[in-house]
Amino acid sequence: MASLYNFKKIEPVPTSSDFVDIILSKTQRKTPTVIHKNYNIGRIRQFYMRKVKFTQENFDEKFKNILDEFPKLEDIHPFYADLMNVLYDRDHYKLALGQINTARHLIDQVAKDYVRLLKFGDSLYRCKQLKKAALGRMATVMKRQKDSLAYLEQVRQHLSRLPSIDPNTRTLLICGYPNVGKSSFINKITRAEVDVQPYAFTTKSLFVGHMDYKYMRWQVIDTPGILDHPLEERNTIEMQSITAMAHLRSCIMYFMDLSEQCGYSIEDQVKLFHSIKPLFANKPIVLVINKIDQVKPEDLPEEQRKWIEEIAAEENATVLTMSCYNDEGVMSVRNNACDKLLAARVEMKMKGNKINDVINKIHLARPQQRDNVPRLPHIPAETKTRVKYDKNDPNRRKLAKDIEEENGGAGVFNVDLKKQYMLEDDEWKYDKIPEFLDGHNVADFIDPEIAEKLEALEREEERLEAEGFYQSDEEILDDEEEILRTAADGIRDRKKLIVQAHRAARGRTRPVLPKTAAAKFSTVSEMGEHLESMGIDATNAAERTRTAAAGRKRTRNEALPDQAVKDVDVRERDEALTEEMSNLGFRNVKQKLEADKQKKQGQKPSALMGKRGESDRQIQTKMPKHLFSGKRGMGSTDRR
Repeated sequence: MASLYNFKKIEPVPTSSDFVDIILSKTQRKTPTVIHKNYNIGRIRQFYMRKVKFTQENFDEKFKNILDEFPKLEDIHPFYADLMNVLYDRDHYKLALGQINTARHLIDQVAKDYVRLLKFGDSLYRCKQLKKAALGRMATVMKRQKDSLAYLEQVRQHLSRLPSIDPNTRTLLICGYPNVGKSSFINKITRAEVDVQPYAFTTKSLFVGHMDYKYMRWQVIDTPGILDHPLEERNTIEMQSITAMAHLRSCIMYFMDLSEQCGYSIEDQVKLFHSIKPLFANKPIVLVINKIDQVKPEDLPEEQRKWIEEIAAEENATVLTMSCYNDEGVMSVRNNACDKLLAARVEMKMKGNKINDVINKIHLARPQQRDNVPRLPHIPAETKTRVKYDKNDPNRRKLAKDIEEENGGAGVFNVDLKKQYMLEDDEWKYDKIPEFLDGHNVADFIDPEIAEKLEALEREEERLEAEGFYQSDEEILDDEEEILRTAADGIRDRKKLIVQAHRAARGRTRPVLPKTAAAKFSTVSEMGEHLESMGIDATNAAERTRTAAAGRKRTRNEALPDQAVKDVDVRERDEALTEEMSNLGFRNVKQKLEADKQKKQGQKPSALMGKRGESDRQIQTKMPKHLFSGKRGMGSTDRR
């Protein structure tokens, strides 16, 4: 049963009132709850439409889980279908599930209708009342399912208590009149603990026990007792036994009590067997005579013995005897029943169509005689005359295990693997095996005198070093060449500085001025030179420019420096610049130029891409999630 349905995992079915409480509380928790005064009508409609749709989806999800988890009688094994019909009434069960499905469709329709009405709600009050009416109608539909939900919950509880029966595995089915020893037998051969009492109908439902036989798992089913009367008059307890016998492929073990301590005569027990005999079709039958410690079959009158013999002859039943009281023959009965079922299962498979598919995949190879030469088995003569090994015999032959014990035992003694090598000369067994690399024997490339040759080479190197063989004459320069070389190095350094300064001055890292702005900083003489280069006389234009500028700035004569300023002893520019550099933290002009170059190189990427720099204002996270998520409370949400 576990392989088909796991009835124990069906979720509990709540009552109708609990159902409504669960759904409405979830709607309250999972949807928005506050409408602010600045909401427009469209947002208010969406607010209430969301609540109606959410409620409908939750109802639909719950109903769908109930309908999916409960087994469908058409899809399950006929044994389960008939058992559920016996226990719960097939019509009542289908009707309850059908009503749940109808309620699901009704709630879907209610939600659809009220969502359509909410789209035309013209005020907050009207939308709220429509939502209230929708949820109220859904709750009314649910209250009508009160009886169906209560019935399904009882069915679920009973299903979870049913034993796990696999209808396709190897099964022994025990049946017979009440109080003939069925439960005692299952307690003996399995780990089940079925209640045993000295009155009828102690067992009121199916009980399952499991055992192992021939490395296979078997299930043994104990059925309630059956009475001999028409099928229509049998109660629910008896119908469980009838259902199991009708649908389970098993070995039928029909128990009889010859001592009649069960309260029923032998004739009644034989009649019951013939009454339920149609249920045993195509199944192996074992007739078990129990309580032989009280009465044995040999002690019966001849007429009663004939009844038992007729059953054995007509139905191909095996008659076995046992006593659960003193365990006599219990295991023998179990083993015989299991063997008979295994044989029947193999025979049934051989009759089926599946065996042909299996046989087509199997090829049996049979050796054929190729000539008339007799090929008898060869047994060495030494084997025939060898004395049987005896550990206590001091003159026994030595085995590898004895040699191991003499040399320190396991973990100390190493087995000689080369001892059994089959070579032309036994002296070759322990020769060193050559090592090969890239198809060549490594030993062919080893020089035995390599150490002496290396020492001789080292001695020769020491002698050459001592004689000064590796010393080279240093280049000797006179004073004049040294002065020229120093001057050339200075010129090269000066040239590098000029090139760097020129590149820094002509660099394009600064913004380029448009022509209109650049014209403000150009002089009249530059304008004249530019016009003359184009072949235009610039005399009149220069005069007009100077005349226009005369009213707003001093003339050149007025702007000349004072003679007193000229007479002041001013230091040369290089000395002043060097002092200025030292004040800024640079040792010389070269270091200042290099720092300016590095600064401009660092500013290039930001300037080209238009990215923000170090001095720009930064707000890393404009809307931190912990301040703007969830429902908005009272007060300000400005975190600054």
